[in-house]
Amino acid sequence: MSQRPAPLHLVLGDEELLIERAVSAITAQARAASSEPDSMPVDRLRAGDASAPELAELLSPSLFAEDRVIVLEAAAEAGKDAVAVVTDAASSPPEGVVLVVLHSGGGRAKALAPALQKMGAVVHQAAKLTKAGERIEFVRNEFRAANVRVSPDVVQALIEAIGSDLRELAAASSQLVADTGGKIDIAAVHRYYSGKAEVTGFDVADLAVSGDRPAAMEALRWATDRGVPAVLLADALADSVHTIARVGSAGRGDPFKLAGDLGMPPWKVKKAQAQARGWTGATIGAALKVVAGLNADVKGGAADTNYALEHALARILDLRESA
Repeated sequence: MSQRPAPLHLVLGDEELLIERAVSAITAQARAASSEPDSMPVDRLRAGDASAPELAELLSPSLFAEDRVIVLEAAAEAGKDAVAVVTDAASSPPEGVVLVVLHSGGGRAKALAPALQKMGAVVHQAAKLTKAGERIEFVRNEFRAANVRVSPDVVQALIEAIGSDLRELAAASSQLVADTGGKIDIAAVHRYYSGKAEVTGFDVADLAVSGDRPAAMEALRWATDRGVPAVLLADALADSVHTIARVGSAGRGDPFKLAGDLGMPPWKVKKAQAQARGWTGATIGAALKVVAGLNADVKGGAADTNYALEHALARILDLRESA
């Protein structure tokens, strides 16, 4: 049995990929140390939307002191009473509980992050990578994690071809390692990514969430026929659905104000607000499940990734039409 993770963790920042990786790593460590890993619960709640009584109930000690992970999302937006409940629980987490607090670093509960650090929370940095050097180091680390050494020119070529989105960069790095057996040079980058992968993936996604069935299906077939990796297409679709979910839940405020709160550029918020009008809470919730399943399918879960993509795209379009 592995060593249990620390009882208190702070995931600090608003880069979704880094947040997801931190939560997954903490959860995996907790499961590995649990006596019943398959049944260990992982509870997630948006602290920014929850009432103090809801948080108090979730964070109360279990009668049987069972192993569990509690993930509090959007902690930066929690109200005063909710912050008090979180702070109290964080000072002495219930036995068996691993408490993970996701905090952007700003928001109305800005003071909560340094308070948790003073309590000894293990900090996982998940800030947006805004500098070119940071993105270069990110890509280098992706290859290092796969035990592959690449030249600086390869890293630069990949970033120029894919863009700045970390999901796209991570997926492209993984795909290159898998398809080349780890022997990656600039020619391989140019062969797989001609600079159109990001545009094609997000074109498909935009058409899907906007409900343009004929154009979306045609764009998907065009992309797959030309060898755009399934992982990139799936990630683009997931990004669009997740963005609509986040922007939709934030309300109809000023895109420029919401941009700061959500950590997105204003143009992206404005576009997502327009797209969100064709979705309801129920349909976007179902769409999130579809893209989560597609993510597993394109990473080895499906025998035919093209079929998985078409099926998922059709489900997204069905949900859009039913809203």
